[in-house]
Amino acid sequence: MKDKRILLLLLLVLIAAFFVFDLDRFFSLEYLKQQQAALDGYYQSNPVLTIAAFFLLYVAIAALSLPGAAIMTLAGGALFGLLMGTVIVSFASSIGATLAFLASRFFLSDLIKSKFGSQLETFNKNIEKDGAFYLFTVRLVPALPFFLVNLAMGLTRIKTSVFYVVSQLGMLAGTVVFVNAGTQLARIDSLSGILSPALLFSFVLLGVFPLIAKKILDFMKSKKVYEGYTKPDSFDRDIVVIGAGAGGLVSSYIGAAVKAKVSLIERHRMGGDCLNTGCVPSKALIRSAKLMKQISEAEKYGVKKASADFDFALAMERVQNVVRKIEPHDSIERYTGLGVDCIQGEATITSPWTVEVNGETLTTRNIIVATGARPFVPPIKGIEEVNYLTSDTLWELREQPERLVVLGGGPIGCELAQAFNRLGSEVTQVELMPNIMGREDPEVAEFVNRKFESEGINVMTESKAVAVETSGGEKYLVCERGGETIKIAFDELLIAVGRSANVSGFGLETLDIEVDRTIVVNEYMQTRFPNIYAVGDVAGPYQFTHTAAHQAWYAAVNSLFGFVKKFKADYRVIPWATFTDPEVARVGLNETDAKAANIKYEVTTYGIDDLDRAIADSSDYGFIKVLTVPGKDTILGVTIVGEHAGDLIAEYVMAMKHKIGLNKVLGTIHIYPTLAESNKYVAGEWKRANQPEKLLGWLEKFHSWRRGGQKSDSSLAKREITG
Repeated sequence: MKDKRILLLLLLVLIAAFFVFDLDRFFSLEYLKQQQAALDGYYQSNPVLTIAAFFLLYVAIAALSLPGAAIMTLAGGALFGLLMGTVIVSFASSIGATLAFLASRFFLSDLIKSKFGSQLETFNKNIEKDGAFYLFTVRLVPALPFFLVNLAMGLTRIKTSVFYVVSQLGMLAGTVVFVNAGTQLARIDSLSGILSPALLFSFVLLGVFPLIAKKILDFMKSKKVYEGYTKPDSFDRDIVVIGAGAGGLVSSYIGAAVKAKVSLIERHRMGGDCLNTGCVPSKALIRSAKLMKQISEAEKYGVKKASADFDFALAMERVQNVVRKIEPHDSIERYTGLGVDCIQGEATITSPWTVEVNGETLTTRNIIVATGARPFVPPIKGIEEVNYLTSDTLWELREQPERLVVLGGGPIGCELAQAFNRLGSEVTQVELMPNIMGREDPEVAEFVNRKFESEGINVMTESKAVAVETSGGEKYLVCERGGETIKIAFDELLIAVGRSANVSGFGLETLDIEVDRTIVVNEYMQTRFPNIYAVGDVAGPYQFTHTAAHQAWYAAVNSLFGFVKKFKADYRVIPWATFTDPEVARVGLNETDAKAANIKYEVTTYGIDDLDRAIADSSDYGFIKVLTVPGKDTILGVTIVGEHAGDLIAEYVMAMKHKIGLNKVLGTIHIYPTLAESNKYVAGEWKRANQPEKLLGWLEKFHSWRRGGQKSDSSLAKREITG
């Protein structure tokens, strides 16, 4: 132990001396050029001694993890030429790296193991399995400085011989490029030398080497991940898409549009959840509910008395008629006409390039998984004993429930709770969290909550559903709230607590594709197999139809043209809306998100109750709230609460996407009278709050001077009032 301390102290003294005596000044490009002639002369007179001294100095620099290895590599090319310089630098750098590796293992391994033993053990298991590959990866494309790699690998159980061999091989390509650049630097003796083709080519190599290395690395990774699978010699299709919801339809459309051969497999109904059980039917029902609300408030519109003979079954049939009317947009006939091979059946991925359906095996260059999600049903005691409803099964109802309990305060729960209440059901909404609409700012949730309660919905927040009971022909949801047990009688129970991705039953397990509630994908929408993609609800992070379509573009384009250029999915500007009354729409940050991320912001609000068109429509309620960068008009996020908020938010989506600030929104002409004017007015509120007071003061004096030195208008006005 004492000897180890002495050696460590000696090493620290050597490292400290390097910086104390400013020795790093000798390891600069400028110094290398200054000494070029002298070094060349000494090398010509003493070749063996020069090589030996250079070799030992390089080993020392690398072993002590001192700055200067890059300059030493260039110097190797300048002094010894490409071949000799590459050999010398390759061995010196590898030996020096191995010495640093051994020093780390000798001095630091026990200390790190004592403090982070469990974490290090997990890391070591991965290193034992793929350590050589990981090391080669970082050597080929230096994501981390090499000296850090040396020290980190010393803490693992990788063999010294493996570390040396892999390091030398991994660093060789980079060494050749840098040494070659050094050979050209040695030839610069005038300004014209800077523009020599050879030197320019060397610097081009330096620039493109990381790109070439990344391509090599991607190829190596793909070879590794595909081990054990036989790639077909030819393919029947370019893309097989599994799932005909929004993500699958858009992927297929794009593929067919660029004349790729695409097969789309759907086991149930074309259009997926959005058309059949989600967005479309819910909005159709909400429209009927809104009409009933307007009839009940007819006097507000100058109609003394109005009534309606409401038929629930007829309203639900209207919902289905709406679905049927939109169905052709997503139909097999339409997509077949577009060039997509539509297949009805259960798909199973059997290898990275094969999908089995209806007893037939399809070979394909790429697979896009778009299997969507399903309603999540929590494990509540007794829930299976009642015929509960979900957003999937709700549309089969033809008899209106007199008493409906909605479990869940998210978008689906809120939309359907208000719709059924307006159609005449007695609705109780149960939410575990302190607020319904938990993703929104508290005042937004409270605004909607007050609206719900004013319409007669019994909103129970901070209430945990623990059981479903039946007694005497009645059904009850048992909840715990503030230490009290509450039983809520119901005729129908609607479960709306979220959705679970469909990740099982079609072969992901066989291929060991990683799943963490959703399929794990990278920024290009790829799974661990570069030719297998996932989009939409099954991929996350957002469960919106428009996001699925957005992701589908990236998956389709990357799958077909990624060998030339790949595109990263862009989630910077994702809008969404909850279609309650008032609607709530958002894009970007709200205050809750900004505070959580410690992002500084300014808030500007505008009350829609002041808007002429809203007053004329008797929809004068709600507000717009804009977050901006302090002192700038850059938009960080917008929340709109009010009539047609989902439509009004589009202007801000465009603005944020194309980096347009509030000044330009203010300078845009908006038709009068429209709800869209509210966007202009909130920009005006921001402008007033950020007006340049000093400049305005000077302008007031300037105008006064131009009028002939009169007192300011404010002074004159004051004199008139007091006089």
